[in-house]
Amino acid sequence: MRPRKDDEALVDVLDVLLRDGAILRADVIVSIAEIPLVGIKLTAAIAGMETMNEYGLFEAWDIERRRSAVTRRQHQRNRHSRDGTETL
Repeated sequence: MRPRKDDEALVDVLDVLLRDGAILRADVIVSIAEIPLVGIKLTAAIAGMETMNEYGLFEAWDIERRRSAVTRRQHQRNRHSRDGTETL
């Protein structure tokens, strides 16, 4: 039996990650001569934005992005109305 490259496997993994997400956690301790000097606690969430928003991971970011988009649109409409041009 010969190994074969399965291009669809990577697509399937990415589909599951984006749909369901994954949380990676790591604790790193840097030490010299068995004396701990630095401790690092890492947490990474990998998922699609829809999944992140479902779980509230980027809720504040999402609200701010939407608010800034509305403000930007209103600013453009005001600028165009002063110029005498219409926007759809």
